[in-house]
Amino acid sequence: MDFDLVLQGTVVLPDRILDEGYVAVRDGKIAEVGLGVPPAGRERHLLGKALILPGAIDAQVHSLSQKDQEDFLWSTRSAAAGGVTVIVDMPYDEGNLVCSAAAVKRKIDHAGPQARVDFALYGTVDPEEGPARIREMVEAGVAAFKFSTFGTDPKRFPRIPPALLDACFAAIAPTGLTAGVHNEDDEAVRTYMEQVKASGISDWRAHGLSRPPITELLAMHTIFETGAHTGCPAHVVHCSLGRGYDIARAYRRDGFAATVECCIHYLTLDEENDVKRLGGKAKINPPVRPRAEVETLWRKVAEGDVWLVSTDHVSWSENRKTNPDMLANASGVPGLEVMVPLFVKGATERGIPLTWAARLMAENPAKHFRLDHIKGALTPGKDADIVVLEPRESVYDASASGNNVVGWSPYNGIRLPWTVSATYLRGEKIAEGAKVLAEPGTGRFVRPLPRQVIAGAEA
Repeated sequence: MDFDLVLQGTVVLPDRILDEGYVAVRDGKIAEVGLGVPPAGRERHLLGKALILPGAIDAQVHSLSQKDQEDFLWSTRSAAAGGVTVIVDMPYDEGNLVCSAAAVKRKIDHAGPQARVDFALYGTVDPEEGPARIREMVEAGVAAFKFSTFGTDPKRFPRIPPALLDACFAAIAPTGLTAGVHNEDDEAVRTYMEQVKASGISDWRAHGLSRPPITELLAMHTIFETGAHTGCPAHVVHCSLGRGYDIARAYRRDGFAATVECCIHYLTLDEENDVKRLGGKAKINPPVRPRAEVETLWRKVAEGDVWLVSTDHVSWSENRKTNPDMLANASGVPGLEVMVPLFVKGATERGIPLTWAARLMAENPAKHFRLDHIKGALTPGKDADIVVLEPRESVYDASASGNNVVGWSPYNGIRLPWTVSATYLRGEKIAEGAKVLAEPGTGRFVRPLPRQVIAGAEA
């Protein structure tokens, strides 16, 4: 038989949807995509109305933010269960800021034996060293760089002030990689935080009040203007406000590479219902905004102003998320297991074409991290990374599947009309329903295609 695996169903591509389409796989690669009667294969599944999408690439994962907590063993297990076949892991690891080639290699060696899905890595800089090690990290295989205009922690998650940000962008520009930045103006946030503390407000309202929209938007101008000045592609790694996507569009109109990522929590949760109900378990930086802003962001998706959708996944232990003093909680939530079905639910409820799912969670992330020579699309020759969703309603419960290191989730109790039924990595089934089949070590480190190749050697 010609093919190892054939799947027939509703094939979702970035530009069109094939009803009664099929995907055929040979030797771990996509071999054929077509319509009509599917060819024979060693393994053949006629899936009816099920959706067949490219495996998701989650552009923003924090596997090691809390020592002895999640690690790649668990983050990639959640990913496999959720139809995410590549995670791009952030460099802010507790006890090991990924800011040198040696640190990159340490992380690859650490993650490789644990990973159940493929992984790429972000690099960053130590503010005391500046951009000196950027080139060596590029050679070590990082897929992008991450900085922050706000200092969460002076060692693990430091602020990069404007002049240093400019120097780092200038060093990255010749490599063709992207500089991603956390967008909150440090001075403004600290001033508003002091005002909130002085007011005596410490409940769920405190977080949003301490980081009003202006704190995010001021930082976005800094980030995009730095990109414009240096010629470096500038990327905001999460934006909770429609206005932020308008700012990026204006820079693109003027000819600059300026992109914005939207996290799934900004498309799902709102302040007046979810933050009020969940408190610290919905504390995220930048904050979850009011419902009106959530709907604005879906309009930005439909208008093409969102470049990527990601999770910003981090599984803090419950004791770090349940302090009655809202500002004392750690920021961030887990989401790898549920991003894809949440996006599909949100899009279908609003009449937004599912082609955006293939674009924003697979094709664009692959381009963004220069992995599109092997990843991100159901295109012949690329890795057969596939997620299948069946039209079966489920109610999400993070503790029920056994695929998460923590049992809490801000998405617990949400009804999902589509459920991930299978995930394939390079043509091999790595999850079936809630059961993860991939053993640790199944995943591989993936690196960007080099900018240029000279006489067969990377340059």
